Amino acid sequence: MTNKAVDTSPQLYARIGGVLYLIIIVIGFCSEFFVRDKLAVSGDVTATANNIMASESLWRISIAGDLILLVCAVPLTLILYVLLSPVNKHLALLAVFFNIIEFPIEAVSKLCLFAALFLSGNADYLKAFEPHQRHALVNISLKLHDYGFGIDLVFFGFACLVYGYLLFRSGYFPRTIGVLMAIAGLSYLTNSFTLILAPAYAGRIFLILVFALIGELSFCLWLMLMGVNVQRWKEQASAARA
Repeated sequence: MTNKAVDTSPQLYARIGGVLYLIIIVIGFCSEFFVRDKLAVSGDVTATANNIMASESLWRISIAGDLILLVCAVPLTLILYVLLSPVNKHLALLAVFFNIIEFPIEAVSKLCLFAALFLSGNADYLKAFEPHQRHALVNISLKLHDYGFGIDLVFFGFACLVYGYLLFRSGYFPRTIGVLMAIAGLSYLTNSFTLILAPAYAGRIFLILVFALIGELSFCLWLMLMGVNVQRWKEQASAARA
C-alpha cells in the first residue's frame, strides 16, 4: 500500500493542480470579461462610476473571486514545483520566486478596485470633491489596477517561460505543452511591455492574450485528464536525487 501511494502521488498532484488551475482560469476570465469589461464604459467615466455603484455587490464578488484565485495559485505553485523539480530543481525554484513576487503585486492592485468602488459612492467625505473629480479618480483607479496587473504579468510571463522549458525537457509531459506555455509567457510579456512602453498600442495587441489562454488551458486540461507519466517522473526524480 505504501509503494502504491508513492507511485500515484505525482498523478494525484497533477490532478489537484489541474483543478486548481481550472478554478484560476475560470475566475480570472469571469472577473475580467463578465464584470470589469461590462461595467467599465470606455470614454465615459461617469457611466463607469454609475455602473460600479449600481452593481456594488457584483463588483465586490469579483474582487473576492480574484483573492480566491490568488489563494488557489499558492498551492498550485507548490504542486508545479514538485512535478517539475526533477527536471531542474534550480529552474523550478526560480519559477516559484517569480510567482512569489507576482502574488503580492496582484493582491495590492485589488486595492485600486476598492478605491474605484469607494469613489463611486455617496459617502459624506466624498462631498469634498465635485462629481466630475470623483469620476476622474475612478478612472485613474481603474487604470492603476490595469497597470498593476500588467506589472504582475511580467513576472508571471517569465514564470511561464521557465515552466515551458521544464515541461519541454521533462519527458513526462508532451513537448507541445511546453511550447504552448512558453508562447503564453511571451504573450504576457509582449502585452505588459506594450502597455508600459507604448500604451497607445495596448488595445490593438490585447488579443495576443488568446495565445496565453490556449497555452494555460491546454496545460490545465492535460494535468486534469492525463496527468504525468509516472514511470518517467520517478526515473527523473531518482536521477535528480542521485
